[in-house]
Amino acid sequence: MVTTPQPIPDIQVPKHPRWPALSAHEKHALKQRIKALLENNNAVLVAHYYVDADLQELAEETGGCVADSLEMARFGTTVDAHTLVVCGVRFMGETAKILNPEKRVLMPDLGATCSLDEGCPAKEFSAFCDAHPDHTVVVYANTSAEVKARSDWMVTSGIALPIVRHLAEKGEKILWAPDQHLGKYIQKQTGVDMLLWPGSCVVHEEFKAFALERLHKLHPDAAVLVHPESPESVIEQADVVGSTTALIKAVQEMPNETFIVATDDGIFWKMQQLAPGKKLLSAPTAGEGATCVSCAHCPWMAMNALQNLEQLLRKGNNEIHIDEQIRQKAVIPIQRMLDFAASHGISGAAPK
Repeated sequence: MVTTPQPIPDIQVPKHPRWPALSAHEKHALKQRIKALLENNNAVLVAHYYVDADLQELAEETGGCVADSLEMARFGTTVDAHTLVVCGVRFMGETAKILNPEKRVLMPDLGATCSLDEGCPAKEFSAFCDAHPDHTVVVYANTSAEVKARSDWMVTSGIALPIVRHLAEKGEKILWAPDQHLGKYIQKQTGVDMLLWPGSCVVHEEFKAFALERLHKLHPDAAVLVHPESPESVIEQADVVGSTTALIKAVQEMPNETFIVATDDGIFWKMQQLAPGKKLLSAPTAGEGATCVSCAHCPWMAMNALQNLEQLLRKGNNEIHIDEQIRQKAVIPIQRMLDFAASHGISGAAPK
């Protein structure tokens, strides 16, 4: 019997890619070529808030989607395009393929993975689930198709709390994976009985409570916005705790002129687009015990760039493939989440 999770494997965090600098003219020409290739391939661009600003801008300019993982999961099912190009990390591409098996799903770099995904191997996770058959298995979106196939529910950060509350009201005990910080936050908010897998995000793990406190003293009028994948000591300092979409909404709606943001700084592009008069500060990844593995930006998200996007569309490689038996099992927990969101009026879309 596996009564506690096995130690998570060592995760090799890549160095941030160094893409060649482009002049304004070169960047414009590259974007024009990509736009033509998208049209020729009957393709639509789906980009996460954490990828490079140029990719987010390009997705919006071409009728694609810039969103959190909940809205990304839904978007592909609403468009007629034959090809979905997912700029993000691998689990996002897999989720798109699970929901759109008839479509071709491509990614600029199939090596763009996630520390949460890598830290929750399907075999070990399945053994942990088997040891606790009386628990409802709820997994975060940041997991492989195989792990989703072993689960009862999939959730994103924007919908995790209402779904877990719903399950708690039914008296269900929860087995949660893989982000322990998000799990502890949900457990504290709901009081539900939860078994937690010991995973964490390399970006949010790096935010330091002592350094955040010092920065806030320098900017006492700033509102602190924190993604719940962050450590509890960082969450405790937050004025707003929420998903990427919730944090973007906070910047728009709160009266503060300055915000300290504890999530991937790729989100700044959308925040600045929607609230151009606000000042945004990245929460510190320096301080006691800091290593700056991520420096507030996911190195795997940084594998997405205009340059390899163009090559992808020219070659048509880097396609996501999922075993059909796995896909049929994995679609069940995802569809449960989508049905719950629809029935409760929950949207992952950012305010316009």
